[in-house]
Amino acid sequence: MLDRRLHLHLASWLGQWPAGPGLHVVGSQRRARPAWDGRLRPAIAVGNASGTVLSVPADRVVAVRALAGRPVERLIPALPAAVGLPDWPTHDGAFRWSLAPAPLPDVGEWIPPNSPGLPAWLRLFDRDVLVVRGSGGEYLAGAGIKRHDAHGHELAVGTVPAARGRGLARRLVAQAARRVLDEGAVPTYLHDRNNRASARVAEAAGFPDRGWRSFGVYPA
Repeated sequence: MLDRRLHLHLASWLGQWPAGPGLHVVGSQRRARPAWDGRLRPAIAVGNASGTVLSVPADRVVAVRALAGRPVERLIPALPAAVGLPDWPTHDGAFRWSLAPAPLPDVGEWIPPNSPGLPAWLRLFDRDVLVVRGSGGEYLAGAGIKRHDAHGHELAVGTVPAARGRGLARRLVAQAARRVLDEGAVPTYLHDRNNRASARVAEAAGFPDRGWRSFGVYPA
């Protein structure tokens, strides 16, 4: 049985859940409003073997439904034009979540996102971010929480090249996931299907691949 928090998150984030067999294109006001970082997410889909919900702005439902009979591999490249943003990038990846993060030791410190020395992507967050610094105070790795709604919070993580291979990312993800669960939400983790390094981090942090997929049109 699907966790109630995840069910509520998907229903809120997409505009409908569960999906039912096949692909369901639904209109949602959230696709026309800025997301957690102030940027639009004009098309987001989540699906599994039982079905997929593709959420788009209400005024784009008809145009996107005209594409719904295509295989997903042909549908995705056509989505930007169908939502009126032909130059925007598409994304296709795995959708994961965890109710039991790996029992890895904490490694990071929660600090404000405007703290000195943080990379630009961590400065997008409006609440504390989780950071690992080196012995000289230099930034090594970090994680942020994308609070999409009260029920589902997506994790993002990054490590500088010189610090990779130390297991920092998996420990940060597990540590951040525990905070999300403590806040009463379910932690989610999305990554490109071809990003094997991110997939390994997810697995090691306690986010198994359940065969779920997420794709859409939104900024990198």
